[in-house]
Amino acid sequence: MEERVKSKELVGKILISEESGKKFGVVGDIDYIIESGELINLVLVEPTQHISDLNLRQDDKNRILVPFSAVKSVGDFIIVSEQDIV
Repeated sequence: MEERVKSKELVGKILISEESGKKFGVVGDIDYIIESGELINLVLVEPTQHISDLNLRQDDKNRILVPFSAVKSVGDFIIVSEQDIV
């Protein structure tokens, strides 16, 4: 049986690269479409230099946006693919 994770459980988790194991920052918020509930972006707070090097989009508060499509797994950390981020 597949275990489900509620979106509010993602906030506060550390984002880690699948390829290099580098820490990218902490999820501070989530962008989603209200009508469908589709998750669009993870909004990072406390970004590290590793994620800053990738030149990702930012929101109106200059927080880095990581596409939710890059998420590979969720557990104690959120693992993302660097190849899918850019």
